[in-house]
Amino acid sequence: MSQNTTIEKTRETRETQIAARLNLYGSGHSTIDTGVGFFDHMLEAFAKHAWIDLEVTCKGDLHVDAHHTVEDVGIVLGQMLGEAVYPVKNIERYGNGIVVMDEAAVQCDLDLSNRGYLVFEMPLGGSVGAFDVELVEEFFRAVSANMPLTLHITTLRGRNKHHIIEAAFKAFAVAFRRAVTPNERAGVPSTKGVL
Repeated sequence: MSQNTTIEKTRETRETQIAARLNLYGSGHSTIDTGVGFFDHMLEAFAKHAWIDLEVTCKGDLHVDAHHTVEDVGIVLGQMLGEAVYPVKNIERYGNGIVVMDEAAVQCDLDLSNRGYLVFEMPLGGSVGAFDVELVEEFFRAVSANMPLTLHITTLRGRNKHHIIEAAFKAFAVAFRRAVTPNERAGVPSTKGVL
């Protein structure tokens, strides 16, 4: 694991301007302003349950839609998590969690493998308020590719889209928190000798 677990990053394109800061072993405090209310709520839930301190501001081309904002924040978050975690050493490496919200249950399984791969089994369509639910997959794809990590997110049950999506972000948080749990006995947790 990197010695520096506090990471700051900016990203500026013609579509988005992002400034972010992350403390891997924080208290779950967050200050999020992306201009997309539902997405802010999901990032706050992730930080809270991963026990990560997270600050994100994004000015995006929301006159088009929220796609670039959500994807680019996922890119930046993935990059910061990668800088904080790799090379993996003295942590658990694997994590999983199931989070329930009323009728919904979502499972997340992950491997801090330094290889980007996403399995996303959330059969959703439509929107939550003005938020296009297709962007949930875009966010997790951006995180998994840019950290990189192996990430599986599966809906076990549920009807309410808000509940299902929020359970997904919280399950990712719980699984991630467990994967970065310090374990001095682990050394480099790979037969390859490096991750």
